[in-house]
Formats: sequence, structure tokens, C-alpha cells
Amino acid sequence: MAKIFLRILASALLMTGFGLAQAEDGKEDGKTVAITQIVEHPALDAVHEGVKDELAARGYEEGSNLSLMHESAQGNTAIAAQIARKFAGEQPDVIVAIATPSAQTMAAATRNLPVVFSAVTDPVGAKLVDSLEAPGGNITGVSDMLPIDRHLDMVQRVVPDAKRIGTVYNPGEANAVALVELLEERLEARGLTLEKAAATKTSEVLGAARSLAGKADAIYLTTDNTVISAAEAVVSVGERAQIPVFAADTATVERGAVAAMGFDYYDLGRQTGAMVARILEGASPADIPVETVDKLDLFVNPGAAEKMGITLDDDLISEATEVIGND
Repeated sequence: MAKIFLRILASALLMTGFGLAQAEDGKEDGKTVAITQIVEHPALDAVHEGVKDELAARGYEEGSNLSLMHESAQGNTAIAAQIARKFAGEQPDVIVAIATPSAQTMAAATRNLPVVFSAVTDPVGAKLVDSLEAPGGNITGVSDMLPIDRHLDMVQRVVPDAKRIGTVYNPGEANAVALVELLEERLEARGLTLEKAAATKTSEVLGAARSLAGKADAIYLTTDNTVISAAEAVVSVGERAQIPVFAADTATVERGAVAAMGFDYYDLGRQTGAMVARILEGASPADIPVETVDKLDLFVNPGAAEKMGITLDDDLISEATEVIGND
């Protein structure tokens, strides 16, 4: 009887060991992706969703063979740095950093883990990569560098007499500074001037926008994360002061801007997700060139234009990818 019991016990232990080995193998087969996002607003949220959906489309199912971590810094770079250190300690297979501040803090936290950035305007200027063609380290990604000249063509088409273009930006955000410098250069080439108003946090955006009243003939907002998070504040100033507000982010048109010509940030996220999948399958970030987006969509809001004292012409409306408020 004792021998029979010992055989049963041995078999049970063997099966338990086999089960544990299977569980460990399953864990090894699964992948972990950590996503850090500087702030929550429609464009960056769309990137997040696009990344998840693209991974799912490529067979990485959350809860099955994929574990996802996601943290938002709520616009605070100190919190972004904390998230970066946390993720570096967690050792995921790939880290996705959405927007420049999160990408920079992630780059400072690890030089070994693969990092894929998204919605970063100037990755070279932000010192994330050596060059767009050859990133050279553990980081690559998808840039949302704006076609400023096409945006200014749009502004001048709608407000041809505008001589002074205002913008609100966060001087502490690398991508915002790079865009404002490019904007000023392009405006000077057209004989126009730039009126700048600084806002280092979302609570300062309204006051900065108000300072442009009487100075700017039109307001143009880049993809500055601080400002876009509080875009309604700029729109309210535009309505009261009768200053047309334009944007680089199409989601801002739904929030009251006159018009925008920009990327579909969900598609940007899908493009980023495809890059993440390549790395999960063994590719090195150093060998993957930084990608950009060429396709632009025009969104217009005729109702918002009227609130700001102008009328959009029928030709422009007919060219739009989407007309807000035209149900």
C-alpha cells in the first residue's frame, strides 16, 4: 500500500511539475508592452487606441498572449519621469512613448529596452535618435512633424488679409518650441509676423490666449500637448474677440476651431503598432528608420467660423474630408 501511495504521489508531483513548466512556457511565449502617455487628449488617446488595435490585428491579444500596461502623466513631466523609471524596472518587451516629453523621459530611463515613440514632432532635435534614417540606438518611432506651409496656405485662404498670426505654446515642451521656430521662419518668408503667448501648463492657456486679443488677426495652434489639452479656452477667446482659430489637430475642429489640416492620429497609432509588432518579432529599433505620415485630412467647422466673424467659402467646404456640424 505504501508503495502504491508513493507511486501516486510521484505521478502527481510529475504532473504538477509538467503543469508548472507549461505555465512558465506560456509566460515566456507571451509579450508585454508598456505605454506611457504625457497627457490625455483626443489626438494622443487615438494613438493609444490605434497601437492596441494594430497589435490585436497582428495576433497579439490582450489577456491571451499580450500583457498591456498604460500610464498617463496628466501633463506633468515629473510624473512622466516616474512612469519611465517604473517601466524600466518592469522590463517589458517594448515600451511605447506617446508624445515628446514621455519619449524623452523614457530615453533617459533606459538605454537597453526597445522604445517606440509616437506623435513626436522632431525626434532628432529632441535627441531621441541620431537621424531619421538610422536611429542608432534602442529608440525609433513615428513622427508627426507638421507640414507648416500647407497649414499656412489654409489660414491665408480663409483669412487672406491676416498679417499677424498668433499662437499659444509651452516653452518647456521641446516639440512645441521646434514647431514655433519653424512657424516663425515660414511666416517671415511670407511677410507675416508671429505673435507668441506662452503657457507652461493648461491653467495658463486661457490667459495666454487672451493676451493675443488686439495683437493677432488669426490664431494657429500646433500640436503642443499642453495647449491642445485646453483648446476650448483658446476657442472661447476667438469667439469673444472675433479672431479665427485654426489648428494642426483635426480633433480640435470638433471642439470649436474653424479648420484644421492634420493627420488621423488613430492611423498614426496603427502605424506605430505595426512598428512595435516588428520589434516583438525580433527586429532592432536601431535598424528601423523613423517613419512619418504623408496623408492629410481637412476638417472644417462653418458654425465655428461664423461665431468668430468669418464665413467659409463653398469651395473649401466641398474639399473637406469632414464638415463638422453638417449633419
